[in-house]
Parts: sequence; structure tokens; C-alpha cells
Amino acid sequence: MSDAAQPTAAEVRAAAEAVKTALDRHLAAVERRSGEDDPAVYDAFNQLAAAAEAYDELLYDRYDEVTPFEIPGADDTLPPYTGPEEPSALSVLIRRDYAVAEPQRLMAHARRIEAADEESTDMDASGTVHGALSLLFGEFEPDEIASRHKEFGLEEGDSTLWVTAADEAADPGEWLEAPFEQVDPQSVVCRFDVSAVFDDEFDDDLDDDDEDEEDGGDADGDAAELDEDLAAELDEDDTEDGGTEGDGPGDTAVPARLEADR
Repeated sequence: MSDAAQPTAAEVRAAAEAVKTALDRHLAAVERRSGEDDPAVYDAFNQLAAAAEAYDELLYDRYDEVTPFEIPGADDTLPPYTGPEEPSALSVLIRRDYAVAEPQRLMAHARRIEAADEESTDMDASGTVHGALSLLFGEFEPDEIASRHKEFGLEEGDSTLWVTAADEAADPGEWLEAPFEQVDPQSVVCRFDVSAVFDDEFDDDLDDDDEDEEDGGDADGDAAELDEDLAAELDEDDTEDGGTEGDGPGDTAVPARLEADR
């Protein structure tokens, strides 16, 4: 970065002062909190995170130095839920991204759809990628396309699903002109994200585990000892309690709502 593009020392100092002010506001909001999901605390938290991030960037640009703070990413968090306790309606918002990996395969499927549609008046739509996509999504349900995307020449990207709660269902046609504009993050009950980023993080964890096993000696031997200890503890519990209860399947974990880490 050139000297002309660097922030001034005064700008860095001002950013530091902003962090101090945000810290005071956050502490005051915490001291006055009215409950676990107090919106004032959440707002103060966001202001502190933004101030700390701005200071960190300016500090690095000016002095090539960093802070020890880790700022949670906005994409990984949701504000506290403030929607209805007993919602009578819900909305499911889904986004799935695809790359057109094999255009010829896609258009070949579109031609089959055209050939099977005797009432079609436009027999040239399959000749373009956008026309083929229109035919494909007009013929198949989105869930079927998601499960057969490779067959259709598509490559899966990131996807997300949000479930939002409401007191009452929307009137017919009420939101069709702008279906995603008025989503209140605080009405989101839960969300589910799929991304290759998570796969990369999982692979990194596996690599770290492999390194630990190489450095830590006989990992199989340690695991065997742990299994023996666990079996012994279970036998003791069975003896004391007269056996284990329940023959049915275990409880299924219910995905919890994502909230901002504090």
C-alpha cells in the first residue's frame, strides 16, 4: 500500500477513541439489561464489534500491526429472536446457488423437455443457456433439481434456508413483487447453511488431528484404553441402576437458532 493511501495517525487515534466509547456503551447496556435478549445490549455489541473492526483495519494499514480481538462475522450470526412466542404462520426462504458446469448437458435435457411438451409454442428455448434453465426449472421442482443437479449439468454452490415466524399469514399476492425485501432477522426461528467453506474447515481439522496422532505416539492404543474405560463405567452404571432404560432410538438433536457470539 502506498503512503498516500495510508490512514493518518490522527485517524488511527480517533478509531481507538471510538473503541473506548463503544466499550463504555456496551458495559452500560449490559449493566442495565432487561433480560437475556435485550435489544439494547445487542445494538451495543454490534457497535463495539464495528468500532473494533475499523480500528483493527486502520491500525494494520498504518502500522502493520493487529489487535488480539476476533470479530464475529455478520454472516455467521443472527440477532436475538423477538418474534411471536406462539407463531401461527411461517415463511421458508431458500437460496441455492449453482454454476452451469456443462451447458451442452443442460441444453440436451431442455431439448427432451421441449420434445415431450406437445403444447409448447416456443421450440427454440433450449438453444440458449438461459432458455434451457427456464425450461428445466419450469419442469422440475427445486428439490428435485437439487438432488439431480449433476445430471442436469449444474454444479452446486452455497445454499441457505431460513425459517421465519409471524403472527398471521400474508394476504395472497402481498409480497410477490418483492419477496425477500422485508425479512426481519429477529423473526428467524432457525437457519441452515451449506457451503464448501465448511468442508474446507472440516478437512483442516482432520489434518490437525492426523498431525496430533503422529506427534502423540500410538493413537490407536490410546483409543483402545479409552474404550475399555468407557465400557467399565457403563458396566458399573448398569450394575448400580439395574440396567439401562429405553430400548428405542436416541433423541434426535434439533438445530438451535444461531445467535451472535458474545
